[in-house]
Amino acid sequence: MFDTIKELIAKQLKADPAAITPDSRLVEDLKADSANIMVMIMDLEDQFGITVEDDQIMKMKTVKDVVDYIEQHK
Repeated sequence: MFDTIKELIAKQLKADPAAITPDSRLVEDLKADSANIMVMIMDLEDQFGITVEDDQIMKMKTVKDVVDYIEQHK
């Protein structure tokens, strides 16, 4: 699961996949802005067939937060 999400995040943020760890912070470390995060969430929703509630998006600070959310809701 982590590798799939890492690849999606790397593609969306044009980041080096090797630099993305579970502890990577989306905004501070990977330089995501709100538009990047919204597109990333839409891609994750499509890929995993889930819906991410708006209030949950703001709670996703790290890559691990994203992975944990998807594992709990798929």
